[in-house]
Amino acid sequence: MRPIKSAVLAAALFIAFVANAGAQTLPDSTIKKINALFKQWDKPGSPGCAIGIVRNDSLIFAKGYGLANLEYGILNTPKTLFHMASVSKQFTAYSIVLLAQQGKLNLDDDIRKYLPWFPNLGITITIRNLLNHTSGVRDQWQLLATAGTRLDDVITQEQIIKILGKQQALNFKPGEKFMYSNSGFTLLAEIVKTVSGKSLRRFTDSVIFKPLGMMATHIHDDYTEIEPGRSYSYDRKDSTHYSNAILSYSVAGATSLFSNVEDLAKWEMNFYQYKVGSKQDIETLTTKGRLNDGTVNDYAMGISNDLYKGNKRYSHNGADAGYRTNVIIFPDLKIGVIVLSNLGDINVSGKANELADLFVKDKTATAAKAAQKPKTGKAAAEDLPFLKKMPGDYITPEGTILSLELKNDSLFYHVGADAYLLIKDSVRTYCMFYAPEVKFKFSADNSNAFAVTTPGDKLYFSRYAKTVIKDDQALQPYTGTYYSPELDCNYQIVLKDHQLYLTNAKYDDQKLTFAGSNDLLNDNWWMNHLVVTRNSKNAVTGFEVNSGRVMHLKFVKTK
Repeated sequence: MRPIKSAVLAAALFIAFVANAGAQTLPDSTIKKINALFKQWDKPGSPGCAIGIVRNDSLIFAKGYGLANLEYGILNTPKTLFHMASVSKQFTAYSIVLLAQQGKLNLDDDIRKYLPWFPNLGITITIRNLLNHTSGVRDQWQLLATAGTRLDDVITQEQIIKILGKQQALNFKPGEKFMYSNSGFTLLAEIVKTVSGKSLRRFTDSVIFKPLGMMATHIHDDYTEIEPGRSYSYDRKDSTHYSNAILSYSVAGATSLFSNVEDLAKWEMNFYQYKVGSKQDIETLTTKGRLNDGTVNDYAMGISNDLYKGNKRYSHNGADAGYRTNVIIFPDLKIGVIVLSNLGDINVSGKANELADLFVKDKTATAAKAAQKPKTGKAAAEDLPFLKKMPGDYITPEGTILSLELKNDSLFYHVGADAYLLIKDSVRTYCMFYAPEVKFKFSADNSNAFAVTTPGDKLYFSRYAKTVIKDDQALQPYTGTYYSPELDCNYQIVLKDHQLYLTNAKYDDQKLTFAGSNDLLNDNWWMNHLVVTRNSKNAVTGFEVNSGRVMHLKFVKTK
């Protein structure tokens, strides 16, 4: 038996070598740099990555690092299947674009034309709103979590549809702002089914994947389905130990694409070779979103469209459980980058950019670089009078919290225990040192508020005072049971040891802290900001969840 085992081992090693080798057309010096980027995961017992570099019509480099499955010691390779998380969205969007090109729908149609079960909220939500994340539809994951569904529970498409069908309000008027919503892409999947008569899985398989030769790719809409060659996802416990990151989704639209490096390379080439769809279809897919006031943001339809080092870039990342994914296409250069990971703490976007740096030249004007003033941490002297009034704690209506600090004439913002330097950008405007596109805009006349702008979005921060109440008599009016008719669930606020707690049968109790008398904060990511509602007599009648991607979700105090 020993010679047979040796032969099997030799064959397995040969197959692994061939699978990892890719099209080795790069100089050894470049391959060495690539391997150095991922060496920390290329070791026994570690999850890792599979990566690919596309140039013109070829996958010029592909390799796996670390393990796809820790229990059985199976290697990651360019053929390993990964759950793609939100990278899935561009395929959902392209399905809609292709249906529009066929005249089967219009991107500016009211979604209720195809989804009559969706609540009539008295305002039109268009298909384009869903594609651009400007619909105002609350995010499904937060709604499910608030209702008591853990994200590592089994989650089905039917669950999400049921919860969206009971919504009574939007986060905002459609087109007023950009707010990422996974719900929108679940709705788009349902529109594909209504219009084509096929599930998103069947439609993409026949119209996109098979024509492109992506034979290993599919929408994994049944979590019980066995899929040979898939990776498993992990979270880190410490430097040498990991835990399973459970993912049990039977959903489609926002997530659940299964694919690998070799197949995704074919998809990336389609952005400039047009084998499926036309140049016009790709241009439609990558057209930037526009708000009602004309503001343009970098998010197009399930994919971002921006510049990197002066080069047009299409990209998207994804994160579910322990999976982290990133795809980048530079269409004018005919270059693509793919980084797929099965470990939750790998910064795949950063690694994808580092890979791109090996192949993409900086096209930004030398003259413009030379004209830039050296970055300095010191605030401008003329700004110090109003900046000295700004330190303190701030909150947005969505519950985002940060604080400002002026230290040695340098301006910092704090999120939790982390501090970040802000540098002068323009008149009364400072930007993040490492992300200059994120700008803090101050007013010389108002020291209690400021705005933070990102490409296509704006957050408004207002000063708040941390309030500590230890008087049980003052805390008692907040206690009681709170019910949401939209989610059909209850939470309680209870008083223990002179402290208010938010409690629910599914979750650990969370301490509530005050930001003023009507804003209650806690550590549940899905509802970390509660706004107390009162009647004309100032009695507490309920609260609204205004947190992240869910706004105006009402809970009524029942007792």
